[in-house]
Amino acid sequence: MTEAILLVGGKGTRLRPLTVHTPKPMVPAAGVPFLTHQLARARAAGVEHIVLATSYLAEVFEPYFGDGAALGLHIEYVTEEEPLGTGGAIRNVAARLHSGPDDPVLVFNGDILTGLDIAALVATHESTSADVSLHLTQVTDPRAYGLVPTDGTGRVLAFLEKPQTPEEIVTDQINAGAYVFRRSVIDTIPAGRPVSVERETFPELLAAGAHLQGMVDSTYWLDLGTPAAFVRGSADLVLGRAPSPAVPGRCGDRLVLPTARVAADAKLTGGTVVGEGAFVAEGARVFGSTILPGAVIEPGAVITDSLIGNRARVGERSVLTGTVIGDGAVIGADNELREGARVWCDAMIPAGAVRFSSDQ
Repeated sequence: MTEAILLVGGKGTRLRPLTVHTPKPMVPAAGVPFLTHQLARARAAGVEHIVLATSYLAEVFEPYFGDGAALGLHIEYVTEEEPLGTGGAIRNVAARLHSGPDDPVLVFNGDILTGLDIAALVATHESTSADVSLHLTQVTDPRAYGLVPTDGTGRVLAFLEKPQTPEEIVTDQINAGAYVFRRSVIDTIPAGRPVSVERETFPELLAAGAHLQGMVDSTYWLDLGTPAAFVRGSADLVLGRAPSPAVPGRCGDRLVLPTARVAADAKLTGGTVVGEGAFVAEGARVFGSTILPGAVIEPGAVITDSLIGNRARVGERSVLTGTVIGDGAVIGADNELREGARVWCDAMIPAGAVRFSSDQ
C-alpha cells in the first residue's frame, strides 16, 4: 500500500484557544506539530503518497511540510472551500489518488494519537476482501462514541450512535478513526456536498450489502480533541507510552528542545516539553505539561498538566493545574488557575487577580 488521505480540515473548536492561530494538526505535541507524528508513522508502515485534506487555516500546512521529501513522502494538498465533513473530504481529494479500483487507500483522522498496527489493518483488509476496513478499539465507557458490533469473523454488523442506556451498549468496540477503503468505494461517496462517513457512508454501505470489516487493535489510542487530552498525548509521546518515530529526542521524563533554556534548579517531570526559545526560570516546577516556543515560566511557578502557548508568560509563584494559556497571554505573579481554565490569546491577568486560596 502506498497511498493515504489525512483529514486535517477541522476547526478544532474544542481546543481553543490553542487553535485560534494554529490548525489543530499543527499544534506541537512532543516538540513537533502533531501531524508530523502521523506522517512519520504512515511512512514507517510503507505509505509513500499522502494527500492532506485541508480547510481551516489551510495555508499553514504546505510551507511547513512542502512536498514531504524530508519525511520520505510525496505530499499533496487539497483545500475545501466549504467544510465537507469526513466523507465529503475523502471524496474531494479522490482525483489526486493514483491507486487502481481495487487498491487499498488508508484514511486517517487528523486528531487521533494511536499505536495502531497499520500494516495489520491493511493485511486484514486484503485477506478478507473487504470494501472498507475499520480500526476498532475497546473502551471502558463507550457512551461518548459510536459503537461498532462485529460477528465472530470481525465483519461489521451495525453502526450505533452514542448509546444512552445500558441496553443500548451491546459492545465495547468503537470506531477509532482509521480506515482502509477499496479505491472504487471512495468514488461512490457523493461529491460536492457535506457527507459524514460515520453517519451516512458506512451505514449506507452496510445496508447495500457491502463488506465492512473491523479489526480490533487496543494498543495506545487517544482522541486529542480536548486540551486535557492533547497535553496528555504530548506527555505520553515524550514518556514513550505512545509510539512515534518523530519525537525529536530520547524518550524520558522531559524533552527540552535545543534553543530552550532551563534553570539548573528547575524541575521538569512527567513528559514535560519545553519548546524552542522558551525559558523556565529557577525554582519553577513543571509536570506533564507543554511549554510552547518562546514562552517564559518565571521563578517559583508551578505548572501541572497544562499547555502554555507561544510567547506566553507565567508570573512568579503562580500555580496552574489543568489549564491552557493562549499565545501571547500574560499571567501575573501569584495567581492560581485550576482545571478547565482557558486564558485567551494576548489576555493579561494582573498579579494576584485569580486565586482559590488565601493570599497568606
